[in-house]
Amino acid sequence: MPPHNAPLGRSVNSPGSTPASFISPKRLQPGLTLVSGPRGAGKTLWCLELARQARALGLEPRGLASPAVIENGFKTGIDLLNLASGERRRLAVRRNATETGCPATPDWQMSAETLRWGNAILENLKSCDLFILDELGPLEFQGGLGLTVGLRFVDSRRDLPLFVVIRPSLLEAARQRWPWALIFDLAAQPQ
Repeated sequence: MPPHNAPLGRSVNSPGSTPASFISPKRLQPGLTLVSGPRGAGKTLWCLELARQARALGLEPRGLASPAVIENGFKTGIDLLNLASGERRRLAVRRNATETGCPATPDWQMSAETLRWGNAILENLKSCDLFILDELGPLEFQGGLGLTVGLRFVDSRRDLPLFVVIRPSLLEAARQRWPWALIFDLAAQPQ
């Protein structure tokens, strides 16, 4: 298992860095791993597989994942998935330039109600065997919106194994906020 006390920016990439390589049969080590990679690299799938493998070992993963909604071969939305309960809610739909009043990125219109739901899940989370948050993005880092409780949770919980998805353009901001974090770049992994 990769050590979680590595120096700033240390990468844990290796050909064997699959989700299973981060889990021991007894427990995960405390620390923060930033999971990164370009669009389509499989960040969400990697997190879901990590949660699945943890459950298979009797561990309790908690947090949120953001699986894509695919219709007729096209990504039309993004859901927010509660890893504890399996409940899903629509987080985002393709942006309509005329919509206002809800957080948005250039491509996606977010659901304020689903963001409140996600933040409530994170706010009520006290402990777990494994924490996964997919993802903290521009809304959180640049806009002070979105899953902001996730930022505070990661800030305050160095005693837990934490896996947080961060897009490459925000890695530097994440490293400045959490200089102790390891970086796992899915783009460096063999396909």
